[in-house]
Amino acid sequence: MLGHTLQSLARRQAAIDSFRDAAQVRSSFGEAYWSLANLKTYRFSEDELTQMLAEEGALAADPVDRYHLCFALGKAYEDRADYTESWRFYERGNALKSAESHYAAEIAETNTRRQIEVCTKEFFASRTGVGAPNSDPIFIVGLPRSGSTLVEQILASHSQVDATYELPDIPRIVLELEKRRPNLPNVRYPEILLELGPDDFRRLGERYIADTRAYRGDKAFFLDKMPNNFLHLGLIHLMLPNAKIIDIRREPMACCFSNLKQLFASGQDFTYSIRDIARYHRTYLELMQHWDRVLPGQILRVCYEDLVDNLEANVRRIVRFCALEFEPACIEFYKTKRTVRTASSEQVRRPIFRDGLSQWRNYEPWLTPLRDALGDALFRYRK
Repeated sequence: MLGHTLQSLARRQAAIDSFRDAAQVRSSFGEAYWSLANLKTYRFSEDELTQMLAEEGALAADPVDRYHLCFALGKAYEDRADYTESWRFYERGNALKSAESHYAAEIAETNTRRQIEVCTKEFFASRTGVGAPNSDPIFIVGLPRSGSTLVEQILASHSQVDATYELPDIPRIVLELEKRRPNLPNVRYPEILLELGPDDFRRLGERYIADTRAYRGDKAFFLDKMPNNFLHLGLIHLMLPNAKIIDIRREPMACCFSNLKQLFASGQDFTYSIRDIARYHRTYLELMQHWDRVLPGQILRVCYEDLVDNLEANVRRIVRFCALEFEPACIEFYKTKRTVRTASSEQVRRPIFRDGLSQWRNYEPWLTPLRDALGDALFRYRK
């Protein structure tokens, strides 16, 4: 935990020392090795690689340690350009983690269908003007590993924008709405939105603004980078119709592969199998297409590849959408010193780079099932 805290504060070497100390205390402690790998810039020594292989192969290895070690070994062999061995460990780690998670893709797909059925264009038209008038929140949504931390860092470099974290407030409100209400025993979210009046949406918006105040400073705008909020953009619009929403996307093969080699601290259980990540990606595109149709002009789509290819033009576009004046610091985002708690913390502390655009091609021999499962999502993500 000390290592993770130091990492978030950009104290890289001190974080490395802490992770190494943890591994010395218990040589089988898989999370210590994965934490080193998850820095993205750390390279394991031959001695460390030998130790990890021995611990992962031990008959008595704890399953949790084993899948942490598998993901760490996947990264270690990737850095050595031994992609066959790397994929073997990524695949094994995903299988172990998937067996533990019991993820059901049908839940997300059913939720998407219900959102589309409830949140129609007519539904929003009849509720124009509801919600709190605040314009200070900027929501960044999308899939994990799509570039959302980069967009966050760009905006956090602006003098008028406070960075926060992946705030839990919208998911918490949704959980409360999903509970049964005494006078509506059979209605749950999102169907319950049909029963809420203007005052309800205003109170929810005001509550969100009040509850997130603790994460902010005194700047005019603030960021909420919970990626999975894309599931609730209808509710967000009703609560806070003047909030800005940015949808960050990445080429599907690159995005899905990046998720397949990432071990998340919690949640994101759809990322541990080719079948599940492809289905989730398609579900995400389907729901975002719906939000674009029923909330035209309310959501700015940003493609990660476009940011890499022409940083300044796209930064200006993002800043303009947020009703901000352009500031050169947004281009030099890597100089901004702040706490970053995501897996991209080290990556956004250096100038923009192209390395991640085609990393998945090193694993192309094993990714045909992913390509087949994504289908038309391979080109539809830009439509």
